[in-house]
Amino acid sequence: MSALNGRIAARVMFIGEAPGRKGADRTRVPFSGDQSGKNLDRFIASIGLTRRQLFITSAALCNPLTESGTNRKPTRIEVANCSGFLRRTIELVDPRVIVTLGLVALEALKRIKCHELSLKEAAGKIHHWDGRLLVPIYHPSPQVLASHRREAAQLQDYQVVARAIRHVAR
Repeated sequence: MSALNGRIAARVMFIGEAPGRKGADRTRVPFSGDQSGKNLDRFIASIGLTRRQLFITSAALCNPLTESGTNRKPTRIEVANCSGFLRRTIELVDPRVIVTLGLVALEALKRIKCHELSLKEAAGKIHHWDGRLLVPIYHPSPQVLASHRREAAQLQDYQVVARAIRHVAR
């Protein structure tokens, strides 16, 4: 684990899908070098956070590509292959709040400790999971912003993240 992922003793962990070809796969910094990373930075700044206060990782650690070289969603097998690493990362960082960025990240947590949450129903709400607070939200990619969860709704979801952080700070 690199310091580029954030603070090892962070109270908040963000879990994304997988490194993207243009960003994290090249730089080794999660959510960097692409518009998803810029969106994430803007969203966390909206609640007064910076990357230095968080730990950021991914459900799959490899960069899944199509045959033509574009990014694709990681398969269940790829996520399963990385689930042990994700479990150990959560144990090591020991965050009080976990924020999943999209369905793949939320589903990856099921391999660590079962839950019955669906992204559609659970997004933007605080849940209890494995002794922590879990806030599933949508991925900050431009495609998701255009088709599933507009920016205003995502900014509201980050207010829920802030509420969860305040709750564990008591």
